Amino acid sequence: MRIVHRQRWNLTPRAAIALQQRLRGKIVNAPLPSLGEGALIAGTDVSYDKHSDQLFAAVVVLRLPDLAVVEQATAADRARFPYVPGLLSFREIPPLLACFRKLSVTPDVVLVDGQGLAHPRRFGLACHLGWLLNVPAIGCAKSILCGTFEKLAARRGATAPLVHKGGVVGLALRTRAGVQPMYISVGQRAELAGAAELVLRCAARYRLPEPTRRAHILGNQLRLAA
Repeated sequence: MRIVHRQRWNLTPRAAIALQQRLRGKIVNAPLPSLGEGALIAGTDVSYDKHSDQLFAAVVVLRLPDLAVVEQATAADRARFPYVPGLLSFREIPPLLACFRKLSVTPDVVLVDGQGLAHPRRFGLACHLGWLLNVPAIGCAKSILCGTFEKLAARRGATAPLVHKGGVVGLALRTRAGVQPMYISVGQRAELAGAAELVLRCAARYRLPEPTRRAHILGNQLRLAA
């Protein structure tokens, strides 16, 4: 798979923040492409110990509607950037790009284990990766980085707006009845309603959507085998 945009990675935290503020203007909110039978959905995850500089990235590509694995790739690397909340894309994206370069297919959408616009500077990992790949990307986070939401119904499919500084930055989405929600936000070339619908299609059995769940398992396997 070809990486469309490129950038320098040897940045200071201050320079990284400035780059986020510049690139956030390039994020496009648009309907997702039609995702019928055979559409390819990639999931990403990076596994590491916060006390180590070793990173283990995984990308798994699944096919709709059966969510069969089409292709997967892994990469191990040493972190080039410190662990700074809000700047994790500068730490995690380089090994993820190494994974995407290994793919022979181009996914129609990428689900990222991380934030999109639900980020203090509106430029989370899903925004950054989606811009670099020029592929629709959605943030599917397990926890909140910024924002709050009102009471959420316990049923599967229930949603509540995730609000930060008076604006909607994402959705709390209940992917399984009675379990903690996922936090969905637009990364690139997507919109919230379509993003939530796709995540539900990919989360038939577990809290996590299957693409990111598979990537999480694969990344952990790589880390444990190292």
